[in-house]
Amino acid sequence: MELQQQFESAVSRSKELTRRPSNEELLTLYALFKQATEGDVTGERPGGFDFKAIAKFDAWEELKGKTKEVAMQDYIQLVEKLYQQYA
Repeated sequence: MELQQQFESAVSRSKELTRRPSNEELLTLYALFKQATEGDVTGERPGGFDFKAIAKFDAWEELKGKTKEVAMQDYIQLVEKLYQQYA
């Protein structure tokens, strides 16, 4: 199976978890997904009291420079780990 198919399968599997991963794990999943699908973060860092948006932006920004392929591989590995813990 090619990397893109494995990634899409991992995205589907991430939605099948029966228990909710930690906030940190969810942020990592989000950031890896965004890096894999869109590349480096763009735009301004959210301000004000939107702490959720700020956390998401910061998590994604930490991955700046990581290739889409590596982000896909990391996402697949993380989903596999989470699936073993939370499925």
